[in-house]
Amino acid sequence: MSNNNEFRTCPDTGLLFHRPAELLMKVNAVVAVVFLMFGGIFGLLVGLTRWPAVHLLPADAFYMVLTSHGINVLIFWLIFFEIALLYFTSSTLLRSRLATPRIAWVGFGLMLVGAVMNNLTVLQGRSSVMMTSYVPMAAEPSFYLGLILFAVGALIGCFVFLGTLVIAKEDNTYGDGSLPLVTYGALVACIIAIFTIASGAIILIPTYLWSIGYISKIDPLMYRVIWWAFGHSSQQINVAAHVAVWYAIAGVVFGAKPLSEKVSRAAFLLYILFLQLASVHHILVDPGVGAEWKIFNTSYAMYLAVMASMIHGLTVPGSIEAAQRKRGYNKGIFEWLRKAPWGNPTFSGMFLSLIIFGFVGGISGVVMGTEQINLIIHNTIYVPGHFHATVAAGTTLAFMALTYWLVPILFRRKLMMTGLAKIQPYVFGIGMTGVALFLMGAGTLGVPRRHWDMGFSGTAMAYDFPAAAYTLMGLGGMSVVMSVVGGGIFVLVIVSSIFLGKRLGENEKSATPMIAEPVDNYDGIGIGKISIPGTLVLALVFLAVFVLYYFINWKYLSQTWGLS
Repeated sequence: MSNNNEFRTCPDTGLLFHRPAELLMKVNAVVAVVFLMFGGIFGLLVGLTRWPAVHLLPADAFYMVLTSHGINVLIFWLIFFEIALLYFTSSTLLRSRLATPRIAWVGFGLMLVGAVMNNLTVLQGRSSVMMTSYVPMAAEPSFYLGLILFAVGALIGCFVFLGTLVIAKEDNTYGDGSLPLVTYGALVACIIAIFTIASGAIILIPTYLWSIGYISKIDPLMYRVIWWAFGHSSQQINVAAHVAVWYAIAGVVFGAKPLSEKVSRAAFLLYILFLQLASVHHILVDPGVGAEWKIFNTSYAMYLAVMASMIHGLTVPGSIEAAQRKRGYNKGIFEWLRKAPWGNPTFSGMFLSLIIFGFVGGISGVVMGTEQINLIIHNTIYVPGHFHATVAAGTTLAFMALTYWLVPILFRRKLMMTGLAKIQPYVFGIGMTGVALFLMGAGTLGVPRRHWDMGFSGTAMAYDFPAAAYTLMGLGGMSVVMSVVGGGIFVLVIVSSIFLGKRLGENEKSATPMIAEPVDNYDGIGIGKISIPGTLVLALVFLAVFVLYYFINWKYLSQTWGLS
């Protein structure tokens, strides 16, 4: 191990921070929040334009801010934060020095330059191709170059993470056993990230060469197939990362341990093998891809990834219930949940993330991934409704929750405006749930996904949707405003805490305990012979909602084309 001066021990948690790694975590996390702020502002403009009664922006400005919104919140905010998470789960959790900090700074620099370049290019108004940037629509060369530089920087961060795992193993900093489960989950996210970035390079580098005239043609179908291996898989990085965060928060808030760590690890492994196959649901209507391939990927293999998420959805709240019951909250089915620390934004953000991601994002994702049902919602506003349930309410809320915990232990600052922090997860979570549900409802009625004006007014093929569709889009607009307020509160609390909060000394403890005492023995808890009855009830409710909604969509499909 290196010089002890390179490390500091957190007085609240006992975690060992490698100082070069600590600085990299800070800058990646801060820059991530900045891009979240920009993405949220652009998202507000998008929401106010899709709200029929407001219809804020003209068409050209709408497509420009839609492009910037998607890229900032789906790529830049999340991956900057995930790089910070990779360094935390490797260096800090394994008590190891970070591999090659200088190269890690090169990676950060490439990511920052690429993200800024891409944003500036989009805001010049000549690259409004949206996040998917489908050819033959052409963006400026700097649009593609910015994404390529960002991807290379992120790839460097992934290799620094892997190198740190090797150093920790060689230095025997975490004992002779397996990687901690949270670090294991981060490793899964890293492996998926490498696949994702490779897919992006395979398609974005030729597209960049096409944009500067070195390649004459890019086949649109080939582009779509390979791009979605990058575009959707980038969200699978998020899934693996935020599930790891769920386990981490269950551990630090409750001292909870997984009910079966082997089962949880196996579920993470299923992500590597099958999660990317969900990318296929974006091209289920493309004529150049065979039906057999589509059906196998979406109706069989993808379900193994769904099973993995359902395992995590059972074991995370199950471990919390077991820990709560062991501490005496053992009356009835839900005392453990009622007596949970709902005023702690770290817990409330995590649990809302789990519920919304599972019930709204998970169920809608399986529906979208069924080839036949997909036909009635493909390319409708239902699709971004699903995105907001998974990425915004699922991943973003989980990352927000972890950030509240990290401010005092990483940045050594006291959290400011704690009253606002307590309500923030609810404002953001409820707002995003509204966005997801109302957009999915409007999409079921056929409202288009990307068109600036849902009614196509003033065109030769104007269409008048049912009044319910306009109502749902209006409610969706109101929900956007609410979620942006919630996101703004988060940015305000975190930025003010980091730069203006009371500085904590290196050996000074914060006012509240930051890690609960672990619970090791779960024997003798629960009701009858069932250790986690409350979690099982929640799982059965989920199953009932899923089955009901799944077959309702088959009913909708049967009504789209009457036969006599």
